[in-house]
Amino acid sequence: MFVDLTIKDFLAKIASKDAVPGGESVSALNGIIATALTEMVANRTIGNKKYAEVEGQMKTIATEASIIRERLIRNSDAGNNVSSEAMISPDVAKEKVEASMRIAEEIASVMEAIVYAAHKSDRDVLSDLCVAMLSARSCVLGALLNIRIYLVSVADETFAGRMKEKAIHLASEAVRIENKLFDWIKAKGYQVR
Repeated sequence: MFVDLTIKDFLAKIASKDAVPGGESVSALNGIIATALTEMVANRTIGNKKYAEVEGQMKTIATEASIIRERLIRNSDAGNNVSSEAMISPDVAKEKVEASMRIAEEIASVMEAIVYAAHKSDRDVLSDLCVAMLSARSCVLGALLNIRIYLVSVADETFAGRMKEKAIHLASEAVRIENKLFDWIKAKGYQVR
């Protein structure tokens, strides 16, 4: 439903008083943007003789980013009908925690690909990769915030504890990976933040 809206209409829906789309949809959109930019950079590198030695890895990055992007697009509307409810059942909350964790894990893997692509691409795409990284981090951290919200409704304490631990680890990993990119860029003499 939301994926079929124009950007203008989607932003108007976000700005409305409705609960959805909200942060969950915007986090997913950030992941979609991150994967699209990563895929674009990889595609620009493929076929360039200057980068022949990394073409296989760039093809893998482009393919994986495309798969994740398409999956996020397909699933971006899933669950929005329940997130507008004040209370959700423990089973639905558990499903939403698992879905948000999958998104966070997938986009964290894209963050590593962004760092690789930065090291192996032209410097004229570094700004694209920086935007991809910022979008990816926003997606991961947004998904992890959703997990914290949904865990309140999860009855399975063992599951909740395990997901809290994974969320804490993934949050620190997202920040570490982002810093790895920006520290490398700064060491190359570029000031971006």
